[in-house]
Amino acid sequence: MHTGEKPYKCHLCGRAFSQQGSLQAHSRTHTGVKPYSCKICGRAFALQSPLLSHMRTHSQEKAFKCSTCGKAFTHRNTLSRHELIHTGVRPFKCDKCGKTFTQTNDLKRHSRIHTGLRPYKCHICGKAFTVEFTLVCHVRTHTGSRPYKCDHCDKTFTQPGARLKHARKNHPDKPLPGKVSERKVFQG
Repeated sequence: MHTGEKPYKCHLCGRAFSQQGSLQAHSRTHTGVKPYSCKICGRAFALQSPLLSHMRTHSQEKAFKCSTCGKAFTHRNTLSRHELIHTGVRPFKCDKCGKTFTQTNDLKRHSRIHTGLRPYKCHICGKAFTVEFTLVCHVRTHTGSRPYKCDHCDKTFTQPGARLKHARKNHPDKPLPGKVSERKVFQG
């Protein structure tokens, strides 16, 4: 391991490893075998480390803290993406207009402006959207679902932004709704 030698090679993709156990674990990515499963939701993983990371989503443990602002995250890669905000680094550039982004997903979403691609289609009326969350909010106009409740009164909303606007206007002396509660409602 310390010599840098990687004598164990995957016969399918050629990737090399310093330990046989690492090669065996890697081979599961080709076979689809997922021996590690979440006892809470049943989601299965080929490797143990992604399972341990996944378990934090259930416990809501936020082990990774930003050294600049103190915001905490459940996954190290989410923290790494967040930290780009503080550095001002925006490594992902649109080749059509030059606009830059901190995350690849933001660039991908932006590029739909240029292509006209609207991959998220309402199964009820057929209207299409560039962003999945916009579709989710749109479907609520058909279902009547209003999952975002004001923390200070009984008013409910189809989207978190409307709830935030309501809180600022009607409850200016109260704390604003937090992103954690929005995430819980949206995922659940």
